Amino acid sequence: MKKVLLIALLVGLLAGSAYAADTIKIGLMAPLTGAWASEGQDMQQIVNLLAEEVNAAGGILGQKVEIITEDDGGDPRTAALAAQRLSTQKIAAVIGTYGSAVTEASQGIYDEAGIIQVANGSTAIRLTEKGLARFLRTCPRDDEQGLVAYKTLKSGGFKAIAILHDNSSYAKGLADEAKALLEKDGLKIVFYDALTPKENDYTAILTKLKAANPDVVFFTGYYSEAGLLLRQKMEMNWKVPFIGGDATNNPDLVKIAGKDAAQGFMFLSPPVPQDLDTAEAKAFMAAYQKKYNSAPGSVWAVLAGDGFRVVAKAIEATKSSDPAKMAAYMKNDLKQFPGLTGAISFNAKGDRVGDLYRVYKVDASGGFVLQP
Repeated sequence: MKKVLLIALLVGLLAGSAYAADTIKIGLMAPLTGAWASEGQDMQQIVNLLAEEVNAAGGILGQKVEIITEDDGGDPRTAALAAQRLSTQKIAAVIGTYGSAVTEASQGIYDEAGIIQVANGSTAIRLTEKGLARFLRTCPRDDEQGLVAYKTLKSGGFKAIAILHDNSSYAKGLADEAKALLEKDGLKIVFYDALTPKENDYTAILTKLKAANPDVVFFTGYYSEAGLLLRQKMEMNWKVPFIGGDATNNPDLVKIAGKDAAQGFMFLSPPVPQDLDTAEAKAFMAAYQKKYNSAPGSVWAVLAGDGFRVVAKAIEATKSSDPAKMAAYMKNDLKQFPGLTGAISFNAKGDRVGDLYRVYKVDASGGFVLQP
């Protein structure tokens, strides 16, 4: 009898040790390859750094955090496969991704698997209109950006406005939102059309744009196409101003366009990393600089860091990695959490609450300068 009790006690102790040794797995889905690889690589570096800091401080609930990463390639089909793989890894939640269409391809997979997803660069309105209980995002959504676009274009005194998108969920949604607000106010839209992403020559659509004789072009697509448009526009000696949506906020835009072509380009965005002024952001930026000897390229990757931090806070606060408990906490109880990009709260849909958008202009050196 004593021998049986001793064996039972040893089994219990071993089981307890195994439980204590378990890690909390958090997934990261990011475009590590493809056109948006610089965003994805920054996302990975930021989330890994934050996880290292958490582990150095003792982990979450005494358990170490393990980041399980999958490359979505910035492509919806690849993202669906990445989501399926992550869904089998016993993760508490997944961070990512960048690109609304890419996130949309993964939403249903994570929802069916009962996994929380916190997107960081996916601003399309419809992503949170589906009523998915476990979907949240740390970035703002396109109707907020559309309003800022409308105000910026109106205050600029532009009378004839061209709108160019790329038919993606994000870009067309933003284009439609801005168009509706501008037309409601009586402003003239002289051009509204889409380009095909990932092409090497946009002179044909630039020629069509020029023929419409706009005072300004509002481009709602991504930085890789924006950089090429700016360079080829300069080669055509067409000096019309371009204003971009938040997906043009990436230093690679200047590399693609060249400093001369990029100078004067304006874009809408949450604050770029160097303009983040919270104590949390300053400490994070110093740690990132020390580890990687550079600054993050754009705010979207930093928003992935905020996704990691709110997930970690939810696990700690609920003392659980149960998705229902975590989601309920984040949507109902997490208020004014000190994020890297400012105070974070979510509404019942999973949208971040508060106005984040600012206007930036590219200067002669290729820097992004916050406008008053």
